[in-house]
Amino acid sequence: MKHKYTISKKLALVVLLTFCTATIFASSASFRLAKNIDVFFSILQELDLYYVDTIDHDRMITGAINDMLESLDPYTVFIPESEVSDFDFTTTGQYGGIGALIRKRSDGLIEVVEPYEKFPADRAGVKAGDVVLMVDSVHVNSKNVSDVSASLKGQRDTEVTLKLLKLRTKDTVSIALKRAQVQLPSVPYSNVLDGGVGYIYFSTFTKDCAEEVKSVVAELKKKGATSLIFDLRSNTGGLLDEAVKLVNLFVPRGQEVVSVRGRVGGEKKYKTESRPLDVNIPLVVLINSMSASSSEIVAGALQDLDRAVIVGQRSYGKGLVQSVRSLPFNEKLKITTAKYYTPSNRCVQAIDYTHRNPDGSVGKIPDSLVHKFTTRAGRTVFDGGGITPDETIPPTVSPQILQRLYEQNLFFDFASQFYIKNDTIEIPSKFRLKDSDYQEFIDFVKQAGFTYETASSHALNMLTTSLKKEKYYEDLAVDLQTLSEKVRPDVEKDLLRFKSDIVKLLEAEIAVRYYYQRGRMEVSTSYDAEVMRAREILLNGELYSSFLQKKDSDTQKSN
Repeated sequence: MKHKYTISKKLALVVLLTFCTATIFASSASFRLAKNIDVFFSILQELDLYYVDTIDHDRMITGAINDMLESLDPYTVFIPESEVSDFDFTTTGQYGGIGALIRKRSDGLIEVVEPYEKFPADRAGVKAGDVVLMVDSVHVNSKNVSDVSASLKGQRDTEVTLKLLKLRTKDTVSIALKRAQVQLPSVPYSNVLDGGVGYIYFSTFTKDCAEEVKSVVAELKKKGATSLIFDLRSNTGGLLDEAVKLVNLFVPRGQEVVSVRGRVGGEKKYKTESRPLDVNIPLVVLINSMSASSSEIVAGALQDLDRAVIVGQRSYGKGLVQSVRSLPFNEKLKITTAKYYTPSNRCVQAIDYTHRNPDGSVGKIPDSLVHKFTTRAGRTVFDGGGITPDETIPPTVSPQILQRLYEQNLFFDFASQFYIKNDTIEIPSKFRLKDSDYQEFIDFVKQAGFTYETASSHALNMLTTSLKKEKYYEDLAVDLQTLSEKVRPDVEKDLLRFKSDIVKLLEAEIAVRYYYQRGRMEVSTSYDAEVMRAREILLNGELYSSFLQKKDSDTQKSN
């Protein structure tokens, strides 16, 4: 009771202060705000004094904060102290730890999914498929992944001991690791493709990432690259300043890249300030429906300045700028403070961000809500949500069986078995699964008892349920049974039918075991239709130039 009394006294003090504030500002617009704060704390006080059960104040207030922010845009969020380190990682790309990705298996064991190349876990011989049994003196088989991950992280140069069940030997070993500053590269993979086409996969806009790209471009040019594919697919963005610096690598000093307009502070224009790296090298930028924020700034600026051909699918449509405000007790508020506009003055923010496609990207925008703009060369571009590519390539739709195999970790588990049996493989660009290897995969999947439901069979089951409720089932039972047999998936037949699609994912998963993420990317790009099309454009100078020139249709649209 004493505890409750203490809390109530504090709440009463806050309420009193709030009441005084409300009185002072009674004649201003702030009165309603002060009044509502007064009501909120009064309700909390009444609950604390009289509610039948003990109140969890942290959970209740955090829930109230989150509900309040949900009434705004999706990007204004409260970051409690427990999540600050994870948030910092998204902006810096750095954390203290051993450098390994882990997951919890269906049997409850914690498994290493991937050790990051050249970090402590990798140097100590930790491999994908190794099982973590203990961290220091704590058994982890009853822990969730976030708790185990937190125990692996820590200050640089501190020591942590792992007890592992090794994948290959099945031995139990203990290894002592010294944590390091783990910083994942913004460019996890780059290469020179046939024809002197440089390829850069760019994953995130973290601090100093533009300098990293600058070094990679210079290295690719030394290796013979005469044109570049810049892959921003599924890059969800990050630091705005880094996006400006990245554009600056390819356009002259003094060019506007983006302008930011908010309720507070008016408009701020961001221009290139440094000497560029190369203003002439032909450039194709790849985007998709998950390319967002800073990725859209880069793609939109390079499109508006007629500096690059944009290829892929319309981007996500996030044209809002967030600032991070510090709160008491090491908590933070990420708050939307402005919208950004590309050099042609278009905002890529989706007009209605509450109605999107299943993947979160921009839905269909009515023509009446779309406005026309022009690039520097007079080409027509549009707003309404996201960046529309100069050449749109429909996204690849994966067969349902691929998604289910991936969700049940069968690609990963088979790669583990393959790794046990094979000490080495060819370099990723030449590695190919044999037919006998694929037959082993079919047998592996069957032994795992794999089953799945197609979208068609799911829809039929839903229809059957509805028919039974509405008493029509008996009249259609025979037809439904016949249809059910026809749409019921045959796992073995589907494994053969979609062999080419499945083999690509298997080869990429296996390559990771021997060549880390660069192995996966090297295998994937060799099959990638959008990369192939980008390469075709870059190798055909006339075609490349045609994308960046004003067309007759643009002239007609601008009248």
